[in-house]
Amino acid sequence: MPSYEDDLSRFEELNTQVLGMSVDSTASHDAWQQSLGGISYPLCADFYPHGAVAEKYGVLRSEGYNDRALVVIDKEGIVRFIDVHPIDKQPDNEEIFDVLRQLRD
Repeated sequence: MPSYEDDLSRFEELNTQVLGMSVDSTASHDAWQQSLGGISYPLCADFYPHGAVAEKYGVLRSEGYNDRALVVIDKEGIVRFIDVHPIDKQPDNEEIFDVLRQLRD
């Protein structure tokens, strides 16, 4: 998530809104982002009903937390890309930039 903050201007150049989401509470999100020195993009709490959004996107794990997933939704609300990564692996931002450039063209 901090790497998205580092590349926020590149996302903005591609007319993209970055959002973070997890099943954790808003208070947990606040504490986490403060521990990192701040995050300037929205963090969404899929807390109640627990994991409802993650479940709709097919990324809620049976253990009760969401996968690490990249989801690209266009301006019409159509899901254009979903890629699930191991929870302990940070996806390379260049992968998502490639997808965003392809959608723009």
